[in-house]
Amino acid sequence: MTNPVLDCRGVVRRFNEGASTLVVLHGVDLKVQPAERVAIIGTSGSGKTTLLQIMGGLDEPDEGEVFINGEAMHGTDESAKGELRNRNVGFVYQFHHLLPEFTAEENVAMPLMIRREPKATAILQARELLGRVGLGGRLNHKPGELSGGERQRAAVARALITRPQLVLADEPTGNLDAGNGAHVLNLMLELNQELKTSLVIVTHDHSIAARMDRILLLEDGTLKPSS
Repeated sequence: MTNPVLDCRGVVRRFNEGASTLVVLHGVDLKVQPAERVAIIGTSGSGKTTLLQIMGGLDEPDEGEVFINGEAMHGTDESAKGELRNRNVGFVYQFHHLLPEFTAEENVAMPLMIRREPKATAILQARELLGRVGLGGRLNHKPGELSGGERQRAAVARALITRPQLVLADEPTGNLDAGNGAHVLNLMLELNQELKTSLVIVTHDHSIAARMDRILLLEDGTLKPSS
């Protein structure tokens, strides 16, 4: 078997609430293989987003380790963690998080420019990917000039511009109507297959989860196969 793209080992996360401590994650283990699609479901407040943020290095576990392509995500300085993230991980959120002052092509090109690729090269790649997601005619529009569905498609393009090994998506269609949501999901799955990117989606929507290779339930702080 190939080495996992994502390897979570014994991840624990606690939050202090006054005099008490809330343990949200109780030693979570998860391995995700190259190009695999995994859904994580669970009730609101079960810790799904917390787990996703730890996977991507946006939050620190209190115990345990996360490896991306065999490299430790935690226990390094922020610069090294940011570089590991930029090389290997793309994020798609429920809200697009596009920068309002930049055009669609500039927003999508941003991760490449952060890794110091020439702006002209980054913009060319952004234009190509935006064309792939149906936004070839909206390159110079700022987020405020795009519809909700268009903004989310631009966010998907931004997540994939670096050809990451892993895409982490937190309710990526949760802010869209059914038609736009289906379009964005289909796009993510199509690009997942084409680019062989592993995909971990946190969702409450069982119809989305059903289209993944595996469905895992986060319940009482532990991750287990969904029945």
